[in-house]
Amino acid sequence: MKVLVLGATGSVGQHIVRLGIERGHEITALVRNPEKLKSWEGRVRIVKGDALDKGAVEQAVRDQEATIYGIGIKTIGRTTLFSESTRILIDAMERNRVKRLVCITGVGAGETKGHGGFLYDTILFPLITKRVYEDKDVQEAIIQKSSLDWVIVRPAMFREGTASGKLEAVTDVRGVTLTRIARAEVAAFLLEQLTQDRYLRKPVFIGHR
Repeated sequence: MKVLVLGATGSVGQHIVRLGIERGHEITALVRNPEKLKSWEGRVRIVKGDALDKGAVEQAVRDQEATIYGIGIKTIGRTTLFSESTRILIDAMERNRVKRLVCITGVGAGETKGHGGFLYDTILFPLITKRVYEDKDVQEAIIQKSSLDWVIVRPAMFREGTASGKLEAVTDVRGVTLTRIARAEVAAFLLEQLTQDRYLRKPVFIGHR
């Protein structure tokens, strides 16, 4: 497929690009600094620009078949990046008739609050990620109201390297705690949703117990 990746230079985005190319997809990356993707020169179509730049997003979306939204943020303060960039993206996708959107949010969004394990739920979420996830909740609502064929992926807390055991994916989080997942696992799962309909128009929580 022809796939636009937003957040291609991030910790998950780099895995999306690598695995996407390995699986035969034609990857377009919208990036502020093309130098960060220099190693993929000639193998990735690079559009220079910001996710809040309507013109750049329009250019990047044109002629694509799907989009993976993998933008992250390092701030712990309040933000509107996720909601604002998603509005711009959805408008461009709808104009260009690009139907499939796979978006990564994370544990702490929607019903997953309180399901990330003791460390995340009692320390990391309230002290570090809570304000960011307020905007991710807005982002998810925008996606869910759109006309797109969307899948929202909520990974558990990231861990370095590889994770052992079977990856779990649930749409009903009642009684479920998922505490860890490798970034490469997330990227692989996102890419699978480009062509699978099992979680179409659903948020799905992924990780390991």
